[in-house]
Amino acid sequence: MSILSVENVNKRFGGLQALNDVNLEIEAGTVHAIIGPNGAGKSTLLNCFVGRLEPDTGTVTFDGKSLLGIKPHEINQTGVSRVFQTPEIFGELTLLENVMIPAFAKRDGAFTMNAWGSVAGESDMYQKAMDMLDDVGLAEKSNDIAEQLSRGDKRRLELAMCLVQEPKLLLLDEPTAGMARADTNNTIDLMKRIAERGVTMVVIEHDMHVVFSLADKISVLAQGTVIAEDLPENIKGNPKVQEAYLGGAHL
Repeated sequence: MSILSVENVNKRFGGLQALNDVNLEIEAGTVHAIIGPNGAGKSTLLNCFVGRLEPDTGTVTFDGKSLLGIKPHEINQTGVSRVFQTPEIFGELTLLENVMIPAFAKRDGAFTMNAWGSVAGESDMYQKAMDMLDDVGLAEKSNDIAEQLSRGDKRRLELAMCLVQEPKLLLLDEPTAGMARADTNNTIDLMKRIAERGVTMVVIEHDMHVVFSLADKISVLAQGTVIAEDLPENIKGNPKVQEAYLGGAHL
C-alpha cells in the first residue's frame, strides 16, 4: 500500500526545470532510495514533500491527504519527519533538551521556550527523550552541549529528534555525508533497526554502500526526471542509470 504518492510534479526556478513530471509511489514499511548526480533535483523533491517548496504543478499525497498548501510544521504533525543534509540541531542546548523540544512539539502542536519551567515535572517526556537517546547510542552524553558533538553524533542526535515524534514517514537527505566509514556503518545499523519497526523511509544518498545496504527499491533522478525505478539488483546493471549517474561506470 502506498503511503506517499507523487504525481506529475514539476518545479522550475527561472530557466531551470528542476523537476520534470516526477511520479513516485512510496510503499508503506519500505526503504525507498532516491539517487542521481548532483543537480538532479533530489533535495528539491524532498522540499516539495515537507512544504518548504510548492510544486508548480502536480500533487503530493501522504496517507491519503494532500500536502500541498500545508505549512511545514503542520506536515510534521501528520507524521512526516526529515533529516537534512546538514544536521539541524540546537547547538547551544544539551542533547536531552534537543530531543525534548520535538517531543513537546509533537504532543502539544507547538513548543515555546518558556515551557522549560515545567520540564522538571514532565517525567514521561523526560523518559521518552532519554529512551530515544539510548536508542541512537547517545544516552551517556545526554547532558553534553550539542555543538560539541562530532558530525556522526550530530546526525544520530537529529535522528533521535525525529524518532521521538513517532513518524510514519522519515525522509533522510544524505544521512551519512561527511562521515567516516565506521560512523557510516553504525548509521546503517541504526537505520535498519528503524526500518524493522515499520517506519517508512525515503533516503537520498550518494554512497552506494549505504543505498544497497538499505533500499528495498531505488528511483533514479537525472535532470529532474525519473529515468529508472527498480529493485536494487536490477538498478546495478541498468545501462541508462550507469550512463546518467556515473558516466558509464558500474555501480
